[in-house]
Amino acid sequence: MTAPTSPVRTRVLSHIGDAQRLRLPPDLADRVDVIPLPMSGPLPEDASGEVLLTVPGWSEHTDELVARGVRWLHFVSTGVDRVDFDRLPRGLVVTNARGASAIPISEWVLAVMLAFEKHLPEVWIRQPPPDWRSDARLGSLHGRRLAILGFGSIGVAVAQRALPFGMQVRGLRRTDRPSEVVGVELVASVAAAVDGADHVVVAAPLTPATHHLIDDRALAAMKPGVHLVNIARGGLVDQDALRVALDGGHVALASLDAVDPEPLPDGHWLFTHPRVRLSAHDSWSWPGAAAAMFDRFAVNLRAWLDDQPMPDLVDAAQGY
Repeated sequence: MTAPTSPVRTRVLSHIGDAQRLRLPPDLADRVDVIPLPMSGPLPEDASGEVLLTVPGWSEHTDELVARGVRWLHFVSTGVDRVDFDRLPRGLVVTNARGASAIPISEWVLAVMLAFEKHLPEVWIRQPPPDWRSDARLGSLHGRRLAILGFGSIGVAVAQRALPFGMQVRGLRRTDRPSEVVGVELVASVAAAVDGADHVVVAAPLTPATHHLIDDRALAAMKPGVHLVNIARGGLVDQDALRVALDGGHVALASLDAVDPEPLPDGHWLFTHPRVRLSAHDSWSWPGAAAAMFDRFAVNLRAWLDDQPMPDLVDAAQGY
């Protein structure tokens, strides 16, 4: 009698860590071998496999590993704007961690919109004011218009949190796919989205087509006193045009978690402008960040192993 053969295990090359760190479900862990690799330095001679799990961008070994047989490249990020798609061989499958950061980023957006309306932190006091019940003239999200430029997973999550506050939400996406969120009006242009908006959230991917999506014309189409929020990529906003709009008061405040370049050089005007609130691209941070990122890989890995459609495919032609 011939002994049963063991099923072939898929080799996953990983720049992120070993199987324990990836926390794969037991049924997936039994079907793969995870091979940790260094991001730089010499590659082991036997470093080959069909899957490469890696960080955004392009490691010094990516080309060589693809040449050694990698058929699927997974990036543990949502943004893939640093990937050189022209270098990808035809037929190579590319996925990302689409949606993994939607919860914390959408919470960050709501936080900065509330801070804008409620004048935080300006209203905090450290000594008795002249009038304890002074007329602070605080605003509200209720009834405010919100434009979301880029209605993907993050944009959807923002809308889901904004609607219960009574906001009127418009979204812009490149396809004609209907909104997943009841109550969101989808429009076909930046001008239509920002028309009358009190808050404008930039959540689009950065591609050649979306570079400087927010330029002088887009800013001029916004109502005076608008609040601009960027949680995507700095290159989506023409910062020179933004500076003019901020200096003139047309944009009341810019809450920026993404800027160009990153990191900003010491002395950059964005650090000190009175109408700018700047953070170091950390709106994605939350206790569940690693788990959410690895969960997206596991979902795509299961589809890959079972020869099913992969949910987080990246379109190289579109750049996201």
